[in-house]
Amino acid sequence: MNTITQLDCRFRPKWHYAAERNWLNDPNGLVYSNGTYHLFYQHNPHGDVWGNMSWGHATSADLLNWEEQPVAIACDDEEAIFSGSAVVDVHNTSGFGAGGVPPLVAIYTSAYAPASPLAGRQAQSLAYSTDDGATWTKYDGNPVLDRASADFRDPKVFWYDGDAGSYWVMVAVEALDREVVLYKSADLKSWEYLSSFGPANATDGVWECPDLFELPVDGDAQNTRWVLVVNLSPGGIAGGSGGQYFIGTFDGVEFRSETTVTEGLQPDGSRMAEYGWLDWGRDYYAAVSFSNVPAGRRLMVGWMNNWQYGASTPSDGWRSAMSLVREVRLVSRGGRPALVQAAVDPFAAAGMELFALDRRRLPEGVTWLPAEASGEVLRIDAEFEPGAAGRTGLVLRAGGDFGAGASGGERTVLAYDSVAGELTLDRTASGNVGFHETFPSVERVAVPLEDGRLRLRIFLDRCSVEVFAQGGLATITDQVFPAGSSTAVGLLAEGDGGTLVNLSVTG
Repeated sequence: MNTITQLDCRFRPKWHYAAERNWLNDPNGLVYSNGTYHLFYQHNPHGDVWGNMSWGHATSADLLNWEEQPVAIACDDEEAIFSGSAVVDVHNTSGFGAGGVPPLVAIYTSAYAPASPLAGRQAQSLAYSTDDGATWTKYDGNPVLDRASADFRDPKVFWYDGDAGSYWVMVAVEALDREVVLYKSADLKSWEYLSSFGPANATDGVWECPDLFELPVDGDAQNTRWVLVVNLSPGGIAGGSGGQYFIGTFDGVEFRSETTVTEGLQPDGSRMAEYGWLDWGRDYYAAVSFSNVPAGRRLMVGWMNNWQYGASTPSDGWRSAMSLVREVRLVSRGGRPALVQAAVDPFAAAGMELFALDRRRLPEGVTWLPAEASGEVLRIDAEFEPGAAGRTGLVLRAGGDFGAGASGGERTVLAYDSVAGELTLDRTASGNVGFHETFPSVERVAVPLEDGRLRLRIFLDRCSVEVFAQGGLATITDQVFPAGSSTAVGLLAEGDGGTLVNLSVTG
């Protein structure tokens, strides 16, 4: 056990949740109850690197302003508390409720330590709360589901009500087998096997943190699809950790994918770009959704880091933050459902427009915006008509010796290549990139223009860039660690750089 006494808060985000001290990774137990959103997460209460895995806890009324709570479910000599989910047991099927008040039930992976009779196994266990998440009690009958496996983990549980019946469904993984396994239960305590899915699509890393949920297509409740999320590490589209998804059907027993790529697969993974990816950046992992959200909204959040370098990021005393919470929907594109994402916007109520530009042709090079358009924490909305050739975009978090345009100094470059039809985020000169050899990177995603235009919404925080392109059809999330003085924003045009349709900077 190590204790950190010095906190380096240069990069502590304003709008992304981070524990006050120590290590944080996967979001767990995301649930809404009585007006409060509960964010549990993998947490080391004793140090700023992975270890002593327990469930940390934070609460919010608006998904933006989070209050850290005491550790909810602590590890002990016999088990670490790995990832999982939480539900409101409305009908008290578990029997844990008291006085007519439905309990909150957490379903988590017990990673059994050498001191346990089940040493080396991972199995699923329960804890419950009768005071709306303030305190938790481990169930005496744990574990409730044990496959005698060393890598059976990350249960996501939801209530299914359909043609096959009404019951709890657990979606978990056999991580090394790249297999999602599904079970059902009437009471959260006794589980019956339903089916398995996988391996499929991206399989270069272990599968972790699955999720399964139903969404209407274009808001039509009579036309729905199910989305199966599977995170994996390594093997993500941008390198290291990443999250993929499948769209298909679920009949209460079996998930059937409509988006599995089965033809023409190459050993070198050359069809990776054809898979469904939650995010095309390096720093969006273990993303799962909240349970019990009002109005049927599907809200997700991910760990804003990557296992390749997660323990090395320059934030001593605390380490890692969550992404902004995102609402996910299905929309029709090209005759098939596509996943779109929109961040819960911290600037919607409290922000103020700092600077705006209307339509204009972009000159060659970088056009720096005035000082009032700069900052560490901004939302930038921009729409471009890219030229036939060259690159068009934005230079972000720039500072130091700019030289000729964007050729010098710290900067993160978001650019659209008209010839490749590709949006890239280049953080190779974004500030401190030397803490790990895998950190400097250029992320890329194919983005078709819509009516000849590219629409971008960009959220900057003190250590991150989150990009939503074409209304959230493609997203890129990356950490950056620039100097506090690197706050300039510029418009980029190279070659036939095109036209800026409009720009708004909000802070």
